[in-house]
Amino acid sequence: MKLTTLCYIEKDGKYLMLHRTSKENDVNKDKWIGVGGKLEAGESPEDCLLREVKEETGLELLSWEFKGVITFVSNIYETEYMFLYKSSEYTGEITACDEGELVFIQKDRISELNIWEGDKIFLKLMDEKEFFSLKLIYEDDKLKTAVLDGKNIC
Repeated sequence: MKLTTLCYIEKDGKYLMLHRTSKENDVNKDKWIGVGGKLEAGESPEDCLLREVKEETGLELLSWEFKGVITFVSNIYETEYMFLYKSSEYTGEITACDEGELVFIQKDRISELNIWEGDKIFLKLMDEKEFFSLKLIYEDDKLKTAVLDGKNIC
């Protein structure tokens, strides 16, 4: 079981996206995602959020919204529980990321990028719901089932 955080930093109708191109053996290789990573021993999700955003972007979050918990189940990857955040208040300048390229992308254009099918669902939900629980079940790299707040949605 893996515990992670993911944050979408918003500015002028855009999200800061990370094009994951640098790491070998990366489950997200060549995908576009928000910024985040694995919780370390003794960290709360917020500790991890702040550390990962700083490490990957150089930015320091001033405030954030906890938007939901995403459960990823897969036949080939370890089960992952991800704490999802959104922020539009930060300080600092974006620095180079050793995991790939950071780019602000217009929110309505993100679905055109190479992103996970399930990401399209939770990116939409972040604007529609205050808080949610989403379970995404993948077979290989294909989304088979999505369960929102205990109810099947696909």
